[in-house]
Amino acid sequence: MKSKGYSENTVKGYSKRLKFLAKNTDLDNTDEVKRFITCQEGWSNAYKESVVNGYVHFVRFYGLEWVKPKYKRSARLPNVPSSEQVNKIIAHSGRKYSMIFSVLRDTGLRPVELHRLTMKNIDLEKGVIFPESAKGGRARALKLKTATLAMLKEYVTKNNFSLNESMFPNTDIVCHVFMRIRNRLAKRLCEPQLKKFRLYDLRHYYATMLYHKTKDILLVKEKLGHRRLETTLIYTHLIDFRDEEFTVRAVETVEQATKLIESGFEYVTEMGDVKLFRKPK
Repeated sequence: MKSKGYSENTVKGYSKRLKFLAKNTDLDNTDEVKRFITCQEGWSNAYKESVVNGYVHFVRFYGLEWVKPKYKRSARLPNVPSSEQVNKIIAHSGRKYSMIFSVLRDTGLRPVELHRLTMKNIDLEKGVIFPESAKGGRARALKLKTATLAMLKEYVTKNNFSLNESMFPNTDIVCHVFMRIRNRLAKRLCEPQLKKFRLYDLRHYYATMLYHKTKDILLVKEKLGHRRLETTLIYTHLIDFRDEEFTVRAVETVEQATKLIESGFEYVTEMGDVKLFRKPK
């Protein structure tokens, strides 16, 4: 598959699904495999389709006869966390993962794109990331917030990465840490709704907020690295901000600002010696 241009992540995913099928079926018996996939009530049609696509490569390689079943995907909107929920998770993470989640929040990177980053993809002076796009996406430049850039610089200095060295843990590790922090926080704050959010939803959050601020769907498409506009259009109606109200706080000290951030407030602007923060009511 690699020789045909499939990404390492795609090959890994198909391999994992084939191993699961091999444990539960005879891969040489196409009818048995089809029945097994069809009977998995806990699988979505989208997941069944991905398992079938993985098995197709096995069938072709060994010259087996196979009528590929078709599964109609049900349309489902992604979950988009609020600013308060995102900031809570970041604020309750350790220094390293607070930085990692902040990078994903600021840039909308896919987790696999984060893992592929090296120093040659990052301009620390300008605070811009130039990721190698996954899924054949378009090249893009993504700006980091000042606070996130400061954490990233600290991380780079501490680890002294070479130019081509991988800087971040693989996707499985980052996803696992995110879920652990999310679940622990949901229990501590008695907010079970936090458990429905995945690491990938930070990308949905970025896209939704960018469209909310700019109303420029082509800009959102560019920043996400999408090839098709239809993929991006979903972000035009995920959240209705028109009636959103905010609680606003003004502070003067770092200690006061820290407490607000830990409570889910986000920084808005600065007026003289006063910094303004807000969070949805």
